[in-house]
Amino acid sequence: MAGRPLARSRGPAAAWMPGLGGRGLWLGLAAAVAATAAAARWLGWWSGRAGLRLFVPEELARYRGGAGDPGLYLALLGRVYDVSPGRRHYEPGAHYSGFAGRDASRAFVTGDHSAAGLVDDVSDLSFSELLTLQNWLSFYEKNYEFVGRVIGRFYGEDGLPTPELAQVEAVITRGAEAGRRALEEKRKFPPCNAEWSSSRGSRLWCSPESGGVNRDWTGVPRKLYKPGAKEPHCVCVRTSGPPSDQAQGLPVHTNRGDLDHPNLEEYAGCPPLAVTCSFPPG
Repeated sequence: MAGRPLARSRGPAAAWMPGLGGRGLWLGLAAAVAATAAAARWLGWWSGRAGLRLFVPEELARYRGGAGDPGLYLALLGRVYDVSPGRRHYEPGAHYSGFAGRDASRAFVTGDHSAAGLVDDVSDLSFSELLTLQNWLSFYEKNYEFVGRVIGRFYGEDGLPTPELAQVEAVITRGAEAGRRALEEKRKFPPCNAEWSSSRGSRLWCSPESGGVNRDWTGVPRKLYKPGAKEPHCVCVRTSGPPSDQAQGLPVHTNRGDLDHPNLEEYAGCPPLAVTCSFPPG
């Protein structure tokens, strides 16, 4: 069955497959926010749909886009997509042909296109790697037609999710929440600007856009110590108003922003309220 591709108006870009990263790939904070929103749709994607086609792996293997093949499909986390609009990327001999006719979920993260790597086993992937998979799932949901499910690791013969898929979902949800918290912390403590030269030494400074966080305050440099981290890193700290973690509605007891946060430390030799800290070559 070669399902009719969904109508798209984005042109060739809709059939493009972004480059695959290594296993150390971490989503950017903006992507983590997108993943949080997408995770909210996760359960809807796994819910039953009347008339869905179920594939056994041997049947899906016939859909590799070759001469006489009934179509060009690939699967990701057990979900099957018609990638015919992106034929030049997935057909035999194309760069991503190894993904066609199978569920190669693991390779979307590892970039391993060998026979051993083009598999659906994601059991040992980290939550950040599973978030990457979820990002890929969003890509295929948006750009290609969903045509069915593969019976096996992620879906049973009844077409319903397996415990393994439920575990993947749980890890992705936790990862999305971790990404959301990381974004909140970055907004609270944006990274400093930094430069170094052998002749002038190092300079740390804050600006209303430092760390890629646009805001209506500048802040001053401080060392931020995170639990479990070996070394502190420089962040910009708000110097006025109530603390960020003060509950709304409570009286304002201080007008020092987040300067009194227990995980912060001043830089030796830098004035406490200086926007820029300079250190001569050591």
